[in-house]
Amino acid sequence: MCGIFAAINSESVTSHLIKGLQDLSYRGYDSAGIAIIGKRGLQRRRAEGKIESLIHCLEAKPLEGSVGIAHTRWATHGAANQRNAHPHMTSRVAVAHNGIIENSHQLRTELESRGYRFESDTDSETIPQLITFYLNLGLAHDLALRSALARLEGSFAIAAVFDDLPNCIFAARRGSPLALGYASSGHYLASDINALKSVANQACHLEDGDLARISLQQVEITDRDNKPVERPLQMVSEQQSSNDKQGFPHYMLKEIHQQANVVKRTLGKYLPSADNAIELPLLPFNLAELQRLNIVGCGTSYYAAMIAKYWLESVASLAVDIDIASEYRYREGPVCTNSATLFISQSGETADTLAALRHAKQCGQQCISIVNVMDSSIARESHVVLPSMAGTEIGVASTKAFTAQLTVLILLCLKAAVCRGRINQTEKKRLQSQLALLPGSIASFLNSERSIWPIAHKLCTTEHILFLGRGIALPLALEGALKLKEITYIHAEAYPAGELKHGPIALVDASMPVLVVAPPGRLFAKSLSNLREVSSRGAKVILLSDQQGIDEASDYIDAAIAIPTIEPLLQPFIYTLALQLLAYHCAVLRGTDVDQPRNLAKSVTVE
Repeated sequence: MCGIFAAINSESVTSHLIKGLQDLSYRGYDSAGIAIIGKRGLQRRRAEGKIESLIHCLEAKPLEGSVGIAHTRWATHGAANQRNAHPHMTSRVAVAHNGIIENSHQLRTELESRGYRFESDTDSETIPQLITFYLNLGLAHDLALRSALARLEGSFAIAAVFDDLPNCIFAARRGSPLALGYASSGHYLASDINALKSVANQACHLEDGDLARISLQQVEITDRDNKPVERPLQMVSEQQSSNDKQGFPHYMLKEIHQQANVVKRTLGKYLPSADNAIELPLLPFNLAELQRLNIVGCGTSYYAAMIAKYWLESVASLAVDIDIASEYRYREGPVCTNSATLFISQSGETADTLAALRHAKQCGQQCISIVNVMDSSIARESHVVLPSMAGTEIGVASTKAFTAQLTVLILLCLKAAVCRGRINQTEKKRLQSQLALLPGSIASFLNSERSIWPIAHKLCTTEHILFLGRGIALPLALEGALKLKEITYIHAEAYPAGELKHGPIALVDASMPVLVVAPPGRLFAKSLSNLREVSSRGAKVILLSDQQGIDEASDYIDAAIAIPTIEPLLQPFIYTLALQLLAYHCAVLRGTDVDQPRNLAKSVTVE
């Protein structure tokens, strides 16, 4: 969520720090700041709002030095203002922190009783104050830092600089990611390896418990036992195509329009030809004999899991349980024999999903993951990884990552169906042929984007909307409602259409638009019945269906988005495009920050 960037080189690092923060800004933030060791010692500049505000602050009061740390903050403890912006510091040390310190109140009370004065409302300020306490006891820098970290409960990634150690940066992590970049000009530190691609040739990931001492000439890393270690290096390269909008007004719209190529690329990795077998990595279990699969995710990834449940149970006859990651390990459910667990995360750093993965491994589960970042924590800690091939996604509201996840999941479903003898070779080839046509179907539908504009104009002034769906359309309705509320701030709720009479229908009147996701199939007639129920109570009904369904419902609807007829298993891919575009154009009309909606972060790295 928050972003850390640090730099040490032989020239001024101010511009590097600002560029690093800009590269991290897609994660979401509400304030920013830097701290630099220069000729005047340890100094900082902070600003509420966007990085541009920090730049203006630096123009008025410049900071120059060859060692510095920087931070973009997403507020958890304390309001989003300059007072609570990072880095936090004392006269002796400055710290940028990602994560949450769960025992900060107790530590703060203790330190205040000893005469230490706090300037912010954050949990993070506890860290520099505690380090200072140990420095004042006479401990060396690294020992003071380790002593302070040992007392912290919760998760953290930190970068720290000391006033009396002007040629060094310290870094440490527990739970939150941190990557170290190597370049000929110096060393760099970032909470996301993408921020290192413009400055570093190589990078490594620090592991939990690591403490790194970084100078211009060398890097010394010690593990949780304070023993010297080396972490494996990987090459990094800049990817300019992900960092610009390529003519689109927003990253989100660019990423919506990339989905045909994303699906094609993901299919190409696992299904080189429609006539070939699906090529998955060697799984740590036998698909043919697996009795149950648990799927765990958060937000959009959880809705991908819901769709996969319909696919795997109906096509492969594989029983599936799905869990919201933040609830999974607290439920303390029994671990079934001959079962496995699949974790889905765009970033591969989602804190709740990572914690769920670690819990499942402790319970003896075989764990596989679908992630978009192969060097992420979830990828590194899974037994097997299925990359989703979406490429870097900048927009906070997930679009192409969702369809990439669905692509991997449908391929896993077909592989399981073949292994379990649920479909024959003829049906397998037919479905794979339909999959091969999917990128073209996506591109064709995206070319009809203008048809959604009138619907967006109808909805953009409402403050509430109800989404309904049945069967596999339910997770699509849930995902559509999530997209709308994320970027338009319209209160949108989705329900199973069959639950309408069990409470939600009380909300329905002429001021409540209702969007019904009703693809053709055996549940369409029931969805049409629900549609009539809300229409008879005055609701303005918007229908997503094929043209035949729209014609059948024409007397009861106010507007419709026509979805082309497609193989029933693949309906989620096209219907979700319509919901993404509808949310996007509503947000544009309402004038919200589409790519960085308020209060949200791209990578949720705290619980």
